[in-house]
Amino acid sequence: MNVALGGTFDPVHDGHRKLFERAFELGDVTVGLTSDELAPKTRHVDRYVRSYDERKRDLEAELSRYAEEHDREYEIRTLKEPTGIAVEPQFDCLIVSPETVDVGKQINDIRRDRDADPLEMLVVPHERAEDGELISSTRIVNGEIDEHGNLTADRDGRPSRSE
Repeated sequence: MNVALGGTFDPVHDGHRKLFERAFELGDVTVGLTSDELAPKTRHVDRYVRSYDERKRDLEAELSRYAEEHDREYEIRTLKEPTGIAVEPQFDCLIVSPETVDVGKQINDIRRDRDADPLEMLVVPHERAEDGELISSTRIVNGEIDEHGNLTADRDGRPSRSE
């Protein structure tokens, strides 16, 4: 099976790792990594996003572990638009998170318009941090949690008990 997924992945966290794990369980994986131009347009919150090259380097390190563990191939490609690579006919499955389901539906609409079969769309649930809120790159960048969802500071900014 040829599996596609996409994102900005800045920084990579356990929620992303759950997506990667599911993708590699199913087949060979192609990850669309948002371009420097697209990345700010896909953010729900205005925040700094590291360069494509930095994000690709970190993503490569993550994906290589899963590929080896599952004896699969992978490729990282540049996403210049949200529907990106998944509209291409060679893919069988699209891995999405709950907030990207609508993009998945757009991708399948485009595929139908191009006489390609729609992708099987698998929604991988969010991972939660120790405070019960979602793990997100924005929360990590803001210093609220680490990549595993551990709290890094109390709500008033003091270090948490685990530090």
